[in-house]
Amino acid sequence: MFNGLSAFPLTPMDGESVDLNALGKVVSRAAEAGADSLGVLGSTGNYAYLSRDERRAVLEAAVEAAGGVPVLAGVGAVRTRDVLMFAADAQSAGASALLLAPVSYQKLSETEVFGLFKTVAGESDLPVVVYDNPGTTGFTFSDELHARVAGIRGIASIKIPPPAAGGVAERISRLRAGLPGGTSLGISGDWVAAEALLAGCNVWYSVIAGVLPHQARTLVDHALAGRKDLALAASSALEPIWSLFRTYGSLRVTAALAEDLGVVPSSALPLPLRGLDAEGREKVAEAIRLCGVEV
Repeated sequence: MFNGLSAFPLTPMDGESVDLNALGKVVSRAAEAGADSLGVLGSTGNYAYLSRDERRAVLEAAVEAAGGVPVLAGVGAVRTRDVLMFAADAQSAGASALLLAPVSYQKLSETEVFGLFKTVAGESDLPVVVYDNPGTTGFTFSDELHARVAGIRGIASIKIPPPAAGGVAERISRLRAGLPGGTSLGISGDWVAAEALLAGCNVWYSVIAGVLPHQARTLVDHALAGRKDLALAASSALEPIWSLFRTYGSLRVTAALAEDLGVVPSSALPLPLRGLDAEGREKVAEAIRLCGVEV
């Protein structure tokens, strides 16, 4: 569950309602393509914009559509009380693990973040993935805090953001040295996934795998087998998409890709979020052409 390919699907919308039928199709596509797990209600799944009932419905639909592939459930919320409520709902819905980011309105201290993970891991029976996403949460983990949190019983994996260009292997080596043995280390930032897996990451927590799971599976297989040239070539083949991720952010680009490829209906994002403008959509269409991708 904390190795290989973890696909993070969108939560498609139909106006102001979650499109559970479209969600099921997205999840089943990724599962059938060989994803080792599914990160439902991650940032790509727009968990922060959904009510409790919507989150529960998404998880129930995803678990059913996953066909036995483990589902990692995003449970982030501003209050610890609500995180615990979402964690209980996730377990009832059949999720296999929790995905937790330190969401906040007031900036959190390291003591507060450590306390959050200690409380959630202590009160839930499900293993927890630490979701380190400073671009969204505004909180930056130190290596020392990562090591402390990873030492909590029940913490199974750490999902880190993309290191700076040229520093991937060094970053992974430095972080790994301080973690307890057996802690899974996962990479986000799809454009560095091949390099990170080759450098020792266990799992790719992948945005693009929710739309292009076969291409993501191929990249992971090459990287984990040590086929460096083939893994890097598989990543380079998607560089037009990676370039758009770096420019516009992965969520809006992924939504546009999914819509243009017919993976989801239009209106994949909940208001007030809006998709790319006309210029951005043209660039997505061109990236699809350059990459030669198809569903």
